[in-house]
Amino acid sequence: MSRIGQQGIKDAKLFINGEYKESISGESFDTFDPSTNQKLASVAKANEHDAEYAIKVAQRTFESGIWSEMPVAERSKILCKMSGLVLERVDELALVETLDVGKPIKESRGFDIPRAAANLRFFAEMANYINHEHYDHSKYMSYSKYSPAGVSSLIIPWNLPFMQMTWKVSAALAAGNTVVVKPASYTPLSAVMLGEIANEAGLPPGVLNIITGPGGTVGTRMTNHPNVRRISFVGDSTTGRTVMQNAATQLIPVSLELGGKSANIVFEDADLDEAVAGSIEAIFRNQGEICLAGSRLLVQDSIYDLFLEKFVKAVKKIKVGDPLSEETDMGALVSKGHLESVDEYVQIGISEGAKLAIGGNRVAGFEEGNFYEPTVLYDVDNKMKVAQEEIFGPVLVVIPFKTEEEAIQIANDSIYGLAGVVWTNDLRRAHRVASRVNSGLLWINCWYYRDLRTPFGGSKASGIGREGGRHSFEFYSEAKTITMKL
Repeated sequence: MSRIGQQGIKDAKLFINGEYKESISGESFDTFDPSTNQKLASVAKANEHDAEYAIKVAQRTFESGIWSEMPVAERSKILCKMSGLVLERVDELALVETLDVGKPIKESRGFDIPRAAANLRFFAEMANYINHEHYDHSKYMSYSKYSPAGVSSLIIPWNLPFMQMTWKVSAALAAGNTVVVKPASYTPLSAVMLGEIANEAGLPPGVLNIITGPGGTVGTRMTNHPNVRRISFVGDSTTGRTVMQNAATQLIPVSLELGGKSANIVFEDADLDEAVAGSIEAIFRNQGEICLAGSRLLVQDSIYDLFLEKFVKAVKKIKVGDPLSEETDMGALVSKGHLESVDEYVQIGISEGAKLAIGGNRVAGFEEGNFYEPTVLYDVDNKMKVAQEEIFGPVLVVIPFKTEEEAIQIANDSIYGLAGVVWTNDLRRAHRVASRVNSGLLWINCWYYRDLRTPFGGSKASGIGREGGRHSFEFYSEAKTITMKL
């Protein structure tokens, strides 16, 4: 029996109105283990008719008031129960996530699934403490009322499927909405499992609906349907533009979290060992398949050679291999096509004049899967294609700079503005640079730490809007001002 057969992975169906069912057409598609390219499961293939049905169910459920008018404390209790059930099933969910995505099991079990549980609990509890404005003036009193917006379409990427799904679902449900979720076709298996958890926690049928299928049909209908009142999308910037165009036909508010090419800036006064370790994590975590990746490493020229030497030495210690092994630091890329795209970028970079410090090949001994070596290109000019376009893989480009002003100019010379990192022990410089780099998030002497109360999102081609904390509740709600003469 294959390693997949031994794991007992289930085929996936659509989850609509609290029930698992086949697609209307009866069609299905296959999903594959990126580490072996063996078939992992069959998945129900929804089309626009399934999307119509799911939206109809979500709209009917919303209008019934069974969830939208449920007291906040009761909604919170159900979502907290879902959080607890996620933690009870952490091993099972982590296994499915690793087999579906190709990421190391220690990341799935140690971070992704626990963070998913934290998402559910955070928004469940915060819903109890959202403050409404109240103003008195002379003979009048005005107050605000925040009501759930309605049916929310949530479209989830393939790189962190369960964590990203709960990030969106938790906030939308906590605000009282009903949702229709479409996970990515590459990685739908863990997302579909949330339906089982919802049923066990007592979430009313029709509140959460999960449909799997191609973006061109299912995604299109989810983003141009007149009964959809909110759209939250995470993915590449090109698809984000299409989502926005679709939404414009019905004037549906959108939240878009799109691509990135974030600058990771190392100044000469930084703790170099700390900066090396953090920069390794920032580009090679999850095989570099993270929108927040510090994929452009800007290093001050006075420490350029020393830092590069330390960095390459650290890269050599990264263990690439079987995602199910606890020893593995970096697993497989999500698909053959993505592997080929990453390699093509590396070859383009070399042809543009970048130098190869390490990597640049498929991993020997793992040819059956989509494994690629952690790769570093140095002496890169920021105008090169590899410095301007999102590779979304384990490929770092290293760019020298002389002054603080030049570092800021290089960092901002990008169509993206999602995140950034500054490594320095100069407190004033840290805050100067952080305020001038055009990005939605910026870390100082760390990377990837997220306080769920803070706004999350990017500028320019990295997206529109912010979610997180009160910003999520504002997005998933309709605000009304009521004024009364006293």
